[in-house]
Amino acid sequence: MTRCPHPHLTTVVAAFAAIVTVLAGGPAAAVAPPRVTAPHRAAPAPAAPAPSAAAGFTWAVQPSSASGPTGRAYFVYDAAPGRRLEDRVAITNLSRTPMTFAVYGADAFTTGDGGFALQPASRPAADVGSWVTLAERTYRIPAGKRVIVPFQLTVPANASPGDHAGGIVVSAAGVRADAAGRTVTVDRRVAARIYLRVAGAVRPALEVEALRIAYDNPVNPFGTGPVVVSYRLRNTGNVRLTGSGQVHVAAPFGWRLAGTEPVAVPELLPGAAFVVTEQINGLVPAGRLSVRVAVDPATVDGPLPTLSRTASTWAMPWIWLAVLLAGLAWLVVTRLRGARRRARTADAGSPPADGATASAAAAPAARSTPAPAVVPDAPGEGTRGAPAGVGRDGADRGGPAG
Repeated sequence: MTRCPHPHLTTVVAAFAAIVTVLAGGPAAAVAPPRVTAPHRAAPAPAAPAPSAAAGFTWAVQPSSASGPTGRAYFVYDAAPGRRLEDRVAITNLSRTPMTFAVYGADAFTTGDGGFALQPASRPAADVGSWVTLAERTYRIPAGKRVIVPFQLTVPANASPGDHAGGIVVSAAGVRADAAGRTVTVDRRVAARIYLRVAGAVRPALEVEALRIAYDNPVNPFGTGPVVVSYRLRNTGNVRLTGSGQVHVAAPFGWRLAGTEPVAVPELLPGAAFVVTEQINGLVPAGRLSVRVAVDPATVDGPLPTLSRTASTWAMPWIWLAVLLAGLAWLVVTRLRGARRRARTADAGSPPADGATASAAAAPAARSTPAPAVVPDAPGEGTRGAPAGVGRDGADRGGPAG
């Protein structure tokens, strides 16, 4: 996460963007519904009890008893390590011709788009698929008939506690022409799922990883842009998980911009991961955007505490910021020019500094001739000591010189 080196600038920009948003009509009316790029559920190896011929399948696979299908959608078990379970699967040929089927156990996995799938026949089973034992591996069934196939499921003594998923696969090989006209062999499969929980410590755990945010800044200064949020959900526990997730987007100061409706999280088997991508349209560039992902996971036993993760990204109103900076630059330049103009005006109205110094120096020079000294007469002597024509106070009396 990148930190802003000038938080006070972020505050100013956010406030400015808020004003622009209000003038532009506000963000509430611009929020578009979220877009989830990954589908919620897919099943490459169908587990439906009775696929129709219209879907391209002409056989059905169902959990069964000795007398026929029981209405169960899946094989669901709880067993301790070392226990042996016995059950049956019904295979029905819905076509008008006899068909030969290969029957075997396979391990399950979660696909990248969140679907439940079974490993191909070329990959040997290593988990619950390898714990299934069938009397035969190949069955030929007449047209319109059903065969009840018994099997055993033996839990190893060292089996890890938690959920184990797989299925009993019924496949039929066929040939068809590809787009180039070449004949290719096609292995078409229908399966009944197996969900087995081995007794022991149950540890449900989900992590929100790789949260990424991208905002597409609009060119129009009054426009809005989309924000794309992607994150990965990983099941790090030992039980399968489902749940829902939401995305919340906020601007600085907790100002809520947008939020999505809860999006369903597909079934995640232990160790599986699923990437969610959502796009929210109509967001104004409000500075630092904060995105919070909240996920409410759940197991078959009930809900779990909410998980959340946050991240931030910049959604700067670059055009408005450029206008603001240009205005500030113009204001600074105008003030500097005004200050210089006032300084020049003040200098022009003051006397020169050299003339003031010369006048100050001439004043003492004019007073440099000392005044004549006056000697006071002794008592009773009159003006005897004064020069002719000069009185006691030194003034000229105008008398004769001689």
